Amino acid sequence: MPNAAAPRSLPSPRTLLWVSVGVAVITIVLKTLAWYVTDSVGLLSDAMESFVNLASAIFALMMVTIAQRPADHDHPYGHYKAEYFSSGFEGILIVGAAVGIIWAAAHRLADPQPLQQLGWGLVLAVLSSALNGVLARAMFRAAREHRSMALEADARHLVTDVWTSVGVVVGIGAVALTGWLWLDALVAIGVALNILREGGHLIWRSSQGLMDEAVEPDVLAEIENTLAGFAHRRGEISIIRFDHITTRRSGQRRFVDLHMHMPASWTLGRAAAVRGSVEQALMSAVPGLRATIQLLPSDVEAHFDDQKDLI
Repeated sequence: MPNAAAPRSLPSPRTLLWVSVGVAVITIVLKTLAWYVTDSVGLLSDAMESFVNLASAIFALMMVTIAQRPADHDHPYGHYKAEYFSSGFEGILIVGAAVGIIWAAAHRLADPQPLQQLGWGLVLAVLSSALNGVLARAMFRAAREHRSMALEADARHLVTDVWTSVGVVVGIGAVALTGWLWLDALVAIGVALNILREGGHLIWRSSQGLMDEAVEPDVLAEIENTLAGFAHRRGEISIIRFDHITTRRSGQRRFVDLHMHMPASWTLGRAAAVRGSVEQALMSAVPGLRATIQLLPSDVEAHFDDQKDLI
């Protein structure tokens, strides 16, 4: 079995998610204070999204903790899919926050209110946005290294939060320059539509992972290149060949199932030795990969997806 331990050159998912919880608390304080001093519904929408950030980070931390549990009798393939629940939960929270923002902004659009102390409000909003931007960048890097869906989802949400803050700051600046109070509510609605789109994207990504989506194209290409190095022909005859290659993702782990055909005259020991070499090469080429290889004689074909198999 391959070693599934993630590289350690970057902080672990748990560490970064703890940082995300702390940053979410700080940004909630900053954005709520910005809303309080300005009475801007745009800044209120920004603060509401930060509450979603906090809930999402806490839930993601729980799911990452579960995902890191070793395989057991009830979960022989591990608990890696728990991260997909984190992504889906975060998407649902984002959608809920977007609906709440639209509801609040619609009321303010019908009854615009003057804004107060815009200078302080903008400074607090920019500061909180900068914190989220720095954290999101670190989380994206760690998500790629650790292959963590929960980290990627939280990073994407933080990026959405950054753009939300940028939109709110621009909107409030436009209100200050033009005096058009309805722009504040309009910006809030635009923010809500943006995070609604991001929430839908996270829910979709989560559903694809739970349905055993195939590995990424570049990973599949690496698997096929590795197998090609072992395939062997003698004239028109295939001595070693591979077929029925099926892959899937499960959180940080990757799985591949395939058939390896070789001459029936080979001894079991020789065939097993070649299979072991193929497994080691695959696991070296794709970190976190678990390969299952079925040995078959060259003249035997197996059939999948046959309707008779469903009877």
